[in-house]
Amino acid sequence: MSSNETLESLRELMSDVLDVDDIVVDENTTAHDVEEWDSLSHIRLIVAIEQRFGIRFKNSEIENLQNVGDLVKVIDAKVAQLQPGQ
Repeated sequence: MSSNETLESLRELMSDVLDVDDIVVDENTTAHDVEEWDSLSHIRLIVAIEQRFGIRFKNSEIENLQNVGDLVKVIDAKVAQLQPGQ
């Protein structure tokens, strides 16, 4: 999966979890940029990401996220670890 595909999957998840149909998300988007992205929806979003991609985050990974681009990098790295021959 490419970073662009990961970002698009995140956009879809965020639209669903945050209940914002026309959400605009890029690598620099933060929770401060999206009114509906509060602490509870952040937890729901992390759970949805883990389920969609079949991964698990460590607390330290979540705490170190600064923006959506950081999230994409962590997801891509974890998904790559799941791939045989990686």
